[in-house]
Amino acid sequence: MAHEVQNFNLDQKFDFTPGIKKSIMTVLLIGAALLVVGIVLAMMGGGHAEEGAEAGGHAFHWYQRLYANIWINNVYFTGIAIVGVFFFAIQYAAQAGWSAPITRVMLAFGNWLPIAAVLMIVTFFVAGHDLFHWWHAELFDKSSPEYDKIIDGKGAFFYWPMEKGTFPIFYIVRMVVFFGFWVFFFSKFKKIAAAEDQLGGTSHWFKMRSWSAYFLVFFAVSSSISAWDWVMSIDTHWFSTLFGWYVFSSWFVAGLSAITLAVIFLKGKGYLEMVNENHVHDLGKFVFGFSIFWTYLWFSQFLLIYYANIPEETVYFVERLTSDVYGGFIFVNIAMNFVLPFLVLMTRDAKRHGVFLKLVCTLLIVGHWVDFFLMVQPGTLGHNGGVGLMEVGMFLVYGSAVALVVLGGLAKGNLIPKNHPMLEESYQHHI
Repeated sequence: MAHEVQNFNLDQKFDFTPGIKKSIMTVLLIGAALLVVGIVLAMMGGGHAEEGAEAGGHAFHWYQRLYANIWINNVYFTGIAIVGVFFFAIQYAAQAGWSAPITRVMLAFGNWLPIAAVLMIVTFFVAGHDLFHWWHAELFDKSSPEYDKIIDGKGAFFYWPMEKGTFPIFYIVRMVVFFGFWVFFFSKFKKIAAAEDQLGGTSHWFKMRSWSAYFLVFFAVSSSISAWDWVMSIDTHWFSTLFGWYVFSSWFVAGLSAITLAVIFLKGKGYLEMVNENHVHDLGKFVFGFSIFWTYLWFSQFLLIYYANIPEETVYFVERLTSDVYGGFIFVNIAMNFVLPFLVLMTRDAKRHGVFLKLVCTLLIVGHWVDFFLMVQPGTLGHNGGVGLMEVGMFLVYGSAVALVVLGGLAKGNLIPKNHPMLEESYQHHI
């Protein structure tokens, strides 16, 4: 390895100090307190009384809002975690050299996946009947006044090979398979990375490249189908042919923002000495570029549905735009996830300075949570939804828990892949 790279401490490890843990735990406890207050207010009907019945004659109960919030955050933070692994795999599959010193930061986000798997599966079994309209047996009974021909036609996608309206085995198997393979690939990457640190040589890099390619193929399929399963099927009658791409883009921007914040945080603590403003600039370009990509998909989906003007499709946006609860959040969503990031990060200098990136990335992480809020709550809660103490508290609890797990995982190994064959290239990186 070149002499210039050897001047850096390549055996550096992240010290997850009690002070950092205390700061994160403080946020978690604040979130937990807000969540408890929000739950109590919901139980008492504070601002969201049980006004009649929802569509289909099902009365609203306070715990449905709790379930919806758990589901939103489960899906959202699962996406951020898997995007960390995805972006890591991209670096190896593309034989990228610039990113070598920060690949371990990307991979660390995968530590949340095993926890996310448990949370998703448990939540589905506990709350699935309240979250997903298609999990109501009467919809598939042709003798029932609740029979729904459209949902009956989609039933096999959830229930096969069992009888429609019984137990959604096909849906559950897909969830287990997706998480199982995601965790498997993450564990495989960690194992190869540890072997590379211990043994050196280029064989581990080639092995990582091969496994990254396998993962990317599986991710391409699983990310789209999971978007249909976990989000689009909430509005069971409605569908969009680009919805998988749309959810991926929202996940990806949020994940890139989280990775960028983590790198800037570590730099501020004196770690990642090899990482300079050129690496930060590249991360800023990814955040900037894929924010525009998300906007392109949002606008494409909206415009296609708008000018086709087919009632079965327009209902998705009509019930959001005309709602007193959700209408304003449509514009908040666009402002937070496109307008402000676009204006702030437009210049070259803005993408190279931590203060601008911290502002924009924080904004985007909150903004894309709003995006998932708009995907999930209208279909699960109708006019009984909204953003209150329960939503803010749940977001803070999940975000803090993810931070604890990611940083804890990061502290267990080397911050920099010291035997990566492209470290010298990364050191020379200049844009």
